[in-house]
Amino acid sequence: MIHLWLPIALVCVLAGAGAYGVIARRNAVLVLIGVELILNSANLLFVTMGSVRGDTLRTGQVLTLFLITIAAAEIGVALALILALFRKRGHIDLSEPGA
Repeated sequence: MIHLWLPIALVCVLAGAGAYGVIARRNAVLVLIGVELILNSANLLFVTMGSVRGDTLRTGQVLTLFLITIAAAEIGVALALILALFRKRGHIDLSEPGA
């Protein structure tokens, strides 16, 4: 069995990189990638804690499946919004005011 601090450290790295991507980036697609990194760190945390607890219902894995489904729907809507933003403005830079 692996030590618990290894996946927790990976969760911290993924969440930190995702938070940096959301806060520091101006490109809408890169911000979306940062959000996906944060969601994937939550998935890893759910699976890790579910395996450590020894839950017979596999709650961590089930929650991860739900989160993957929600993330897939979110990425579809967000990419549609980014495409509409690009068609209207001609760029996807979030720091510049819209026309």
